[in-house]
Amino acid sequence: MKKLFLLSVAVFVFAFTSNAQDISENAIGLRLGDSDGLGAEISYQRALGDNNRLELDLGWRNGSNYDGFKLAGLYQWVWNLEGDFNWYAGAGGGIGSFSFNNSQGGKDVTDTFIFVAGDVGIEYSFDIPLLLSLDFRPEIGFGDDLYNNNDLDFDIALSIRYQF
Repeated sequence: MKKLFLLSVAVFVFAFTSNAQDISENAIGLRLGDSDGLGAEISYQRALGDNNRLELDLGWRNGSNYDGFKLAGLYQWVWNLEGDFNWYAGAGGGIGSFSFNNSQGGKDVTDTFIFVAGDVGIEYSFDIPLLLSLDFRPEIGFGDDLYNNNDLDFDIALSIRYQF
């Protein structure tokens, strides 16, 4: 029974890896999501193989009472669903900082934090050098204040990237 289970797992893994599609060498664009208040992110992807890549995202926001940035790096595995549709999963982390100035006389808050993140999504590569994707990225942060001790963030985003 144990051998049958291991053989089944090996066949399943081989089926997914053998169905991989070549991915673009480079892609750059915008990742638009809730990003825990940090707005749009500049996103860059670099292929590391036929179905692996590195994604770097930089998000920032400026306001009258709020300043912040977040830099994320993720390693992703990409699998072909059908045709130009792919799905991907990855893991990584990053660093961020924010400063909130309370104009109502309350406490000003400043924090620098690190976080670990997972990533799962779906993407479509057009015949022109355009890549659209939708992903879900849970993040667990570690810092002093972390948005009033909320250290878990569920980030959902739509991305548009130019492939080259």
